[in-house]
Amino acid sequence: MQTVKNRSEREIVVGVISDTHGLMRREALAALQGSDLIIHAGDVGNPDVITQLTGIAPTHAVRGNVDNGDWAAGLPLTELVEVGERLLFVLHAISQLDLDPAVAGFAAVVFGHSHQPLIETRQGVLFLNPGSAGPRRFKLPVTVARVALAGPQMRPEIVELQV
Repeated sequence: MQTVKNRSEREIVVGVISDTHGLMRREALAALQGSDLIIHAGDVGNPDVITQLTGIAPTHAVRGNVDNGDWAAGLPLTELVEVGERLLFVLHAISQLDLDPAVAGFAAVVFGHSHQPLIETRQGVLFLNPGSAGPRRFKLPVTVARVALAGPQMRPEIVELQV
């Protein structure tokens, strides 16, 4: 678990991406510029994706259902990321969530898999799916997300990429 300290006078920006399936779009990299930390919620598809994201900010990635092979074996299925005093729980498929995030004290659950962007609060916990930044699926938008944290505020947003 890595901690990013929240300096009270400065906002922390967490970039969130998922379901790249090996495609790292220039538009996604541009949208994530300025992030203090990046979370990839699985279906990375290629280790070069993580390398490119790490060039922007420290990156945490979990393994998705398309992440196979030796390179992916080192990716955890879930990860707990501490940002300031908040705990963010990361997994690929929300259907595999086997705990109560509110009881566990998580500020957010970050996930992917469905390719459908979502920002929702359940029992005081943010549930965030950044959607897919990889190959377009059906008529779903190509998106990433950002979460700005400052003091007690947590402001998530979905960013639609113009591709």
